[in-house]
Amino acid sequence: MTEPSGRDIGAITGYHAHVYYDAATRDRAAALRAALEAGFTVRMGRWHEQPVGPHPRSMYQVAFAPEEFARLVPWLMLNRRGLVILVHPLTDDDLADHAENPLWLGEKLALDFAVFAKH
Repeated sequence: MTEPSGRDIGAITGYHAHVYYDAATRDRAAALRAALEAGFTVRMGRWHEQPVGPHPRSMYQVAFAPEEFARLVPWLMLNRRGLVILVHPLTDDDLADHAENPLWLGEKLALDFAVFAKH
């Protein structure tokens, strides 16, 4: 079987999942965070109570290796507790990672891509 043409997936060095929440869903986000920390090999980011970077809502970041994708993302699909989650690859192109290559679980939010032009 031949490889399909296109960008090499070897360019992906890791992934981020951004778990969005608000005052009404923060407890669910905390329970999800605890389950992720207990069940997966991840690096947890800080709680951001205000929008930060391109993200329009409060969120925290979950960083994980490509080897964890096949276990973690399907688990999130079934256990996201109604929360909106953005999953994107880490490559050499932050804008494309967020704008062209994301996976959304739940509602697709409008990100502020202008922040990438500033760097």
